[in-house]
Amino acid sequence: MFIMLIKGLLKQIKKSRFRRVKRVRMAVMAQKRARLSVFRSNKHIAAQIIDDISKKTVAAVSDRGIIGNKQERAKAVGLALAQEAKKKKVTQVAFDRAWYKFHGRVRALAEGAKEGGLQF
Repeated sequence: MFIMLIKGLLKQIKKSRFRRVKRVRMAVMAQKRARLSVFRSNKHIAAQIIDDISKKTVAAVSDRGIIGNKQERAKAVGLALAQEAKKKKVTQVAFDRAWYKFHGRVRALAEGAKEGGLQF
């Protein structure tokens, strides 16, 4: 019985996470801009700029090879992504945080991207 309860809770967590992603992504796609999508794992963070109209990835950066703590690496990823976007002539993006809360490393990445010249 305990195992069934755990399975039910995990199923509900996945459903609520999917609903949150869908809600955030629909609001972002309504802006008709390139989308800055974030992926955060326990150790690393990565971001990419996606053009949803042509369904192409414009730029992508990961924190692999960057030295520092997690916050510093996230900010460096934001700065590097902004530089890559400038090369491709992308200045305005919509920030897609998926199911992650806007604090910590996700916020540091956004601040780095803003400092690099991207406009949200």
